[in-house]
Parts: sequence; structure tokens; C-alpha cells
Amino acid sequence: DPFSPERLVAVTGTVSAAAFLLTLLALWGVEGAAQQAPAAEPAMDAASPHGPARPRFGQALREVWEEADARRFTIFVFVSMLAYSTQDLILEPYAGTVFGMTPGESTQLAGVQHGGVLLGMLLVAITGTAARRAAPGLLRWWTVGGCAASAVALAGIAYGGGQALAWPLRLNVFLLGVANGAFAVAAIASMMTLAGRGRRRSEGIRMGLWGGAQAIAFGLGGFLGTVAIDVSRQFLDNPVHAYAIVFSGEAALFLYAAVLGLTVRLATTDNTDDRPAPTFGDVAMAEVLQGR
Repeated sequence: DPFSPERLVAVTGTVSAAAFLLTLLALWGVEGAAQQAPAAEPAMDAASPHGPARPRFGQALREVWEEADARRFTIFVFVSMLAYSTQDLILEPYAGTVFGMTPGESTQLAGVQHGGVLLGMLLVAITGTAARRAAPGLLRWWTVGGCAASAVALAGIAYGGGQALAWPLRLNVFLLGVANGAFAVAAIASMMTLAGRGRRRSEGIRMGLWGGAQAIAFGLGGFLGTVAIDVSRQFLDNPVHAYAIVFSGEAALFLYAAVLGLTVRLATTDNTDDRPAPTFGDVAMAEVLQGR
């Protein structure tokens, strides 16, 4: 087995240094040269002939929350990312405890899963770009279908613990990655689509609201997953049953997220805009052209 504490420290340090350097390169020149700040201008009030003053943050946030699509999508992002992240810290211990994998073998599962994530992203990008005219509602079905497929994959992982000798865990984890990648990138493209809807000049508030929901759910999911395993194992002698309960709960969250995804209008359905929803390929290309 290639695992050793020394190698773990070396790999972690190398990856951290590489990520830091890549971040520096990505941010190089983004802000441009420093410019002199303009002279302060008096704030405009509602009676100003130049237009109304900008609303306060709390007021703007309440206005965005009152929009049905923005509110539903916020809940969808939170629930789906909670389900997505809950397995993050327990999958490798599960592989070691139930399937008897060594630390090196269980660590390789992350690479298998991330390979599936990349494939799922590519599938959404290719099919979304190729079929944007023929199937403008494809984005919704990738989002909902990705959540449903993730639920099926997690249910398979939960069931496989009882068939550890015969269950293809690596294939199961790879399929989970494909489903996760498809739903995640479709959700990001949906976020770009919905950001411009509703009241004008609130795009930043919407993106911030959804980004905050994603960040909170991601951190909370990792914590709750480990806590749920520890609590379950206090009451269940067999670890297979404890892990099965937690993975089944994640599958249920993904199914709930799929139902929530059906309630959000991701494709253009109103009369104000007849253009099809942008695909992930469009979003990625726009980011590249803008130099982000």
C-alpha cells in the first residue's frame, strides 16, 4: 500500500502549494492598475432628479427572497449541496470499514469519483450546446435528472455494504461522480439563467444568496455526515447498518432536491424573453471571453 504518514504530508503540501500558485496566476492582473478614487458625491435620495437611491442590503435581500423562483432555487441549492457534501467525509472510512480497503485504496476512490464528475460536466456541456435549439428545457432535466441519478447511486452504495464481497464499489462511486457532476454544472448554468430575472439591478444579491446557501450547505453537510455516523454507531453494533442509514438519508435529500428542481422555472416560460436558456458551454465561453 502506498500510504504512509510521510507521503501524506508530502502530497498534501505539494497540492496546497500548487493550488496557491495557480490562484496567484488566476488573479494576476485582474484588478488592473490602481486608479485615483473619484471625489465623493452626496448620496441621492428618492426625491433626487438623478434617480432613487440604492436600497439597503436588507431591503434588497427581502425583495429578492419575495421572488418565487429565487426563493425556490435557494432552497434547491441548499438541499442539493447538503446531500452532495454529506458523503464527502464518510465515503473513504466506509470503504475501509465495510469493504476492507487499505488507506491507499480508499483514497483512490476520490480520484475515481472526480473522474466521474468531470465526465458528467462534459456530458452537460456537449449535449447542452448541441441541443440548445432543439431542446431549450434540457437544462432543467439535467439538473433534476442529475439529482435523481445521484439518489440512485447513493442508494446503491448503501445497499452494497451488505454485499461487500461482490459489490462493484468503484463503479458505483464513478457513477455517483457522473451524476454529481451533471447536476452541479447544470445547477450553475441555471444560476446564471435565473440571476437576470426579477427586479433589475439585483443580480448580485441573487448570486450572493445562492452562493451563501451553497457554502453553508457544503460546510454543514460534511459536519452532519460525520456526526450522523458517530451517533448511529452508538446505537447499532453493525457499522454496515449505520452507514446504510446515512447514505439512504442522503439519497432522500437528493430526491427532495429533484422535486424542488421541478418547481423552478429554469427554461424561459414567460413572455418577456423568448430566448432559450444559456447552456453551460455558453456560460463557460462567456467567462473565458471576459478574462475571468
